[in-house]
Amino acid sequence: MKHIRPGRLALALALALAGCGKSESEVDRPVADSSLETKPGLAISGGELVLPAVKGHPGAAYFTLANNGTKPVNLAAVTISGAGKTEMHQTTGGTMGPLSQAEIAAGASLAFARGGNHVMVFNLDPALAAGGTVEMTLTFADGDKLSSPLALKAAGEAAGMDHAGM
Repeated sequence: MKHIRPGRLALALALALAGCGKSESEVDRPVADSSLETKPGLAISGGELVLPAVKGHPGAAYFTLANNGTKPVNLAAVTISGAGKTEMHQTTGGTMGPLSQAEIAAGASLAFARGGNHVMVFNLDPALAAGGTVEMTLTFADGDKLSSPLALKAAGEAAGMDHAGM
């Protein structure tokens, strides 16, 4: 059985009750997606998932995380819908290795970009295609989460070649 957070259950009930007695056109209006996780003071920009050139190979996710808050944060994990597994990696001196956590100081930004920090994305759903989007969720050491869409890009659309296109 799927666990539903009390806040989301209350929201769902409120929305259902709000529709009572309204015309069909009023009930069918789109509602803003409140299911995305948020963490005050943090913002994600430039998010993209570069799909592998060869099916079955890993892709790579890139984005910038800005900490506009007053305290440092530690990024502990990244999950991406449609992926079986994700790993944060860093490339230094031409060598790629795992990145267990990434600290972002207050007022600073951290880029996950080609040739540096990045997220390796394994076991991708074969239905994912360039031009679409998937949801990425960042999990911080304190348990807080932040979600954002990632644009799906073909390996050939990526600027430069990287290991996602191998």
